[in-house]
Amino acid sequence: MSKILVAYFSASGKTAKVAENLAKVIGADLYEIKPDVPYTQEDLNWMDKKSRSSVEMSDKTSRPVLAGTKADISGHDTILLGFPIWWYVAPTIINSFLESYDFSGKKIVLFATSGGSGFGKTVAGLKSSVSADTVITEGRLLNDSPSADELKKWVEKL
Repeated sequence: MSKILVAYFSASGKTAKVAENLAKVIGADLYEIKPDVPYTQEDLNWMDKKSRSSVEMSDKTSRPVLAGTKADISGHDTILLGFPIWWYVAPTIINSFLESYDFSGKKIVLFATSGGSGFGKTVAGLKSSVSADTVITEGRLLNDSPSADELKKWVEKL
């Protein structure tokens, strides 16, 4: 198995816990995708059409600025990319991340946390942010804290 990178964005901490556990269980490197300006609770109020997250998600060209740290993706063939589902897709900061690196020839497998929706059109919404020879596949929702054994089996099937 090639060296795996678990990269994730977490606004509330739920996806962070899942990603940290996943990386630990499978012995992968871990990278947190951080916005240059952290999200506040008000920013995440999806019921407010003027909240930061609502404005970003209503504009598919929105690309939140990333914090200064860079991920070392060079030694990784597979990236497990995690995020919360927002409005049935990945938050636009995931596009910012994907557009910041050359993922040519790499495989990106998505995992997500969600309050109730599935991946929707997430894969389609992310494909334009990577080169044509980058494979992006829908992985799975990891809402219910799967066991270490279950996580290992999932990753082995990739």
